[in-house]
Amino acid sequence: MNEEFQNHISKLRENNKECIIVTLVNARGSIPQEIGARIIVGSEGLLFGTVGGGKVEEKAIAHSKAMLNGSGTHDFVEWNLQKDVLMTCGGVVNLFFERMSPQSKWNIAVFGAGHVAQELVRLLLKLDCSITCIDPRLDWLNKLPEHSKLHIIHADNMAAVVKKLSPNTFIASMTMGHAFDLPILLEALSLNQFPYIGVIGSESKARVLKQDLRKNGVSEEAITKLHCPIGEAFGNNQPAEIAISIVAQLIKIRDFKI
Repeated sequence: MNEEFQNHISKLRENNKECIIVTLVNARGSIPQEIGARIIVGSEGLLFGTVGGGKVEEKAIAHSKAMLNGSGTHDFVEWNLQKDVLMTCGGVVNLFFERMSPQSKWNIAVFGAGHVAQELVRLLLKLDCSITCIDPRLDWLNKLPEHSKLHIIHADNMAAVVKKLSPNTFIASMTMGHAFDLPILLEALSLNQFPYIGVIGSESKARVLKQDLRKNGVSEEAITKLHCPIGEAFGNNQPAEIAISIVAQLIKIRDFKI
């Protein structure tokens, strides 16, 4: 039961599906299931398990659907089976309802796996986000930590990955140089769907980059959305401090945009 339950939860997380987990935490008198029984309820109804079937389960499913339509994250109820559920048996059940949200909706794509990216990824792993790191250099990608929140893509053509990203992705480009950043930015800005696009570099690099974007037909409106130099204006040039300033900016934009 536990293994099956965990498998169902894992599949729901992989498919970004929200659900309610209902657990029978206590009971008195005549009850239709054992304490610890659980069900998983989605917007379409019962997905897995049983807390006794019949009217108890029907009421639990209805309560779960109401939670999914609202904003509550958990609830605890005590139902008298005769008075509240209209059953003939005279027991009392206590049920705990817990919302399981999909995997993080904050997606961040880091183009490049160099020194700053190594520090940045490690900081981001401490936050509630999903990270994708793209680089053509396998040796640098191999230096990244293994983590369930980190997806690593080895790609010679990094710009081609941009169109595969979900529209809500925050993009941070810190590749080997201007020639690699420009195609990524052209693709990202042309799609005009990402809430944040930033690129590492100096003020002089920013001027050259914006000139090249204009030459390639990128509008001034799109260019104004570009964060270059990336990060907040504090700290020194050490990779760790640059990464901290980038994370600060990402959180700042996230809380304004999302």
